[in-house]
Amino acid sequence: MFEISVETHFYAGHELKLPDGTYEPSHNHDWIVIANVSSEKLNKIGIVMDFHRLRGILENITSEFDNESLNKMEYFQEINPSAENVAKYVYEKIEPELPENVKLEYVSVVEEPLCTAIFRKLPNTRAVKA
Repeated sequence: MFEISVETHFYAGHELKLPDGTYEPSHNHDWIVIANVSSEKLNKIGIVMDFHRLRGILENITSEFDNESLNKMEYFQEINPSAENVAKYVYEKIEPELPENVKLEYVSVVEEPLCTAIFRKLPNTRAVKA
């Protein structure tokens, strides 16, 4: 198994909805986003995929967040704009853009140093018949 990852960042604000229905104060972060992909085999030129292409896909997605309030984005109108949900959003946008035979392993979002959220899909599991 071969894996590569790329990283980008964006600056954006958010305010999380708290359990009591109120919102925390609006605040900003310099978010870091990492996309990790894998392949069983290397392609005909000996790579999983081009780093620049993967970074371009990631930056195209995250550019809509830059210098914005995540709470104002349509996706986050009903979903709390947590690092976990940002990771899931980016994952869902990247996955269909990847070349055939390249699997998105995970998306990692660093909200601030030492605070990281990761989203990955669970592998398909089969029900075992008794």
